[in-house]
Amino acid sequence: MSKMKLLEMFKEALSTFFNNERENILNGVSERNLCSRLALYLEKLLSKYELEGYYADSEYNRKQGGQVKTILNDKMTVITITCDVIVHSRGEKIEQDNLIAIEMKKSDRPQFEKNNDRERLMALTKDSYDGVWSYDGKTHPKHVCGYILGIYMELEQATKKCFFELYYKGDKKSEWVEDF
Repeated sequence: MSKMKLLEMFKEALSTFFNNERENILNGVSERNLCSRLALYLEKLLSKYELEGYYADSEYNRKQGGQVKTILNDKMTVITITCDVIVHSRGEKIEQDNLIAIEMKKSDRPQFEKNNDRERLMALTKDSYDGVWSYDGKTHPKHVCGYILGIYMELEQATKKCFFELYYKGDKKSEWVEDF
């Protein structure tokens, strides 16, 4: 699956999310609820984008064998993770298990939380977590990496805008703003 097709699917789900959940966003519904709603709209599009066998999960924190998902940060410290929304095969499609990782924040959250989400997306979208091992599509990594896209989204209720950052291969590649 190409990153452009995945981004297209995300934007289609996002349009439905903004249309259907605008009042929830403006009324201050919890981030967890909003993430689960976004996951629902993503999951409804999976077959349209020929992604049978994939799932859109919110707050998913397990990998193969029921182990807790972990990543290595830039200091090579093991960190347990629970990403807000992920599109993945739950380990069933070893050749490309992880497709999209999404972190959502409301604009009034502390800056360190926003920075932590960005760092998590950089780690999740890396092809390699230690510069040695690379995702070869044959074995599952010890630490999670290899997501094709990472998307950071920050909802600002007062202006009815959402700020986005797109992560690919461990780096921020672009940013944009949309009204909701």
